[in-house]
Amino acid sequence: MIDPQILREDPEQIRASLRARGGDEAHVDKAIAADTARREAISAYEALRAEQNAFGKEVAGASGERKQELLAQVKELSARVKLASSAVDDAEREASEILGALPNIVLQGVPSGGEENFVTLTEVGDIPSFEGEIKDHLDLGEALDILDMERGAKVSGSRFYFLKGAGALMEMALMNLGMKLALDNGFTPLITPTLVKPEIMQGTGFLGEHSAEVYHLDDDDLYLTGTSEVALAGFHSDEIIDISSGPLRYAGLSTCYRREAGSYGKDTKGIIRVHQFQKLEMFSYVEPSQAEAEHEAMLSWQEQMLQSLGLSYRVIDVAAGDLGSSAARKYDIEAWIPSQGAYRELTSTSNCTTFQSRRLNVRYRADKDSGTQPVATLNGTLATTRWLVALWETHQQPDGSVAIPEALQPYMGGLSVLSSS
Repeated sequence: MIDPQILREDPEQIRASLRARGGDEAHVDKAIAADTARREAISAYEALRAEQNAFGKEVAGASGERKQELLAQVKELSARVKLASSAVDDAEREASEILGALPNIVLQGVPSGGEENFVTLTEVGDIPSFEGEIKDHLDLGEALDILDMERGAKVSGSRFYFLKGAGALMEMALMNLGMKLALDNGFTPLITPTLVKPEIMQGTGFLGEHSAEVYHLDDDDLYLTGTSEVALAGFHSDEIIDISSGPLRYAGLSTCYRREAGSYGKDTKGIIRVHQFQKLEMFSYVEPSQAEAEHEAMLSWQEQMLQSLGLSYRVIDVAAGDLGSSAARKYDIEAWIPSQGAYRELTSTSNCTTFQSRRLNVRYRADKDSGTQPVATLNGTLATTRWLVALWETHQQPDGSVAIPEALQPYMGGLSVLSSS
C-alpha cells in the first residue's frame, strides 16, 4: 500500500506514477475521496464518543426525574454511536480496498511505458558462437537423458517435466552455489512454506492484475506460491523488527507454482515456461533510506552468479508498466539463449520500498526514542530451474555433450561434462 500521507500532500506524485505505468489517473481522485470519507467518519465517531463519555458523567451526578430524562438521551446517543462505529467500519473497508488497488509509486528514473519500453543498462559477455547446428535445451536434455517432458506430461499434464540424473543434480548444484553466495553475504537460509493464507498473498501484491497466475486451494482457502518472496514477506508480518545493525537478509528455497494462464501458445517447448520449478530467492528488510543501495547489491550478486556460470547476459531497467503492483523499480537479467538468438529473462530483482510492509504491518524503530515506521522490502532470484536452459545451450559441445562450469563442479559428484556415455 502506498503512503497515505503522500496521497494527501502530493497526489500529483501518484498521478505521475500511474501515467508512467499506463494506469488510470482517476483512481487517485477515488482514493482521495475514500481517504477523506474515512477520516471524516472517524472524526464523527470520536466526537460522539466524547459526547457519550461526558453524558455518562452527567448521568452519574443526576437524580430523580432529571436522571430519567438523561438516561433516555443516553439510549438515543448510544444508538448514534453504534451507527457511527458501523460507518467507520464501512469507510475503513472501502478506503482500504481503493487505496490497496493503487500500485507502488515508481522511483525517479524508471522508464515510462510497457514491456517493450525497457532500457538496457549493460551487456556482459560475448555472444557465443558454435560450429555446426545449435541444439536447443530440449534436444540436448533428451539426447543426454537428463530431461523427460513426455513422462512429465503423462503424469501431470502440459508444462510439467522430470529432471533426471545429472540434470537433477545440476539443478541442485545451482541452488547450492547460490546458497553459498547468499551465506557469504549475510543471508539466513530458510526453507519456506509453499502454501500461504490469503492475507499474506494479498499483502505481497500478488492478487491484483496477476491473480489468474496463482493456484488456489478452494477447500482450504490457501494459495500455492509462485515465489518464496511471498512467504518471506509474510515472515515478519505484524512485527516490529530490529534492523539497527543493518539489513535483515533471508535466502528462501522453495518449489514454486504458476498457472501461466496468460501464456497460451508461448514457450510450449521445454522448460522455459512451466507450472512447477525450484527457486532460491533473496529477501531483505532494510531502512527505506538504504533500499536503493540494497537493490544495487542484489543485482551485483545476481551478476556474480551468472558470470561464474559463463553466461552472456544483459541487464535491463524494466519499464513502469511492466513492474507489477509491488515494485517501485525492477531490474531483469536476460541471458543469451543460442537456439533462439535472443536474450530471455533468467532473473530479476525488485525494490518494493514500503509497499509490502504497509500491507503486512512490518515496522522498525529508527532509534529507541522514536515511534515505529514501515520497513523497505526487496527481493531477487539467485537461482532457478530456467537457468538450465541457458547453461545447457551455452555450454553445448560439437559432440552433443555439455561442459559443466567450474563453479558448479564441486556440487556435481565429480562430473565435469554432461554426456550420453
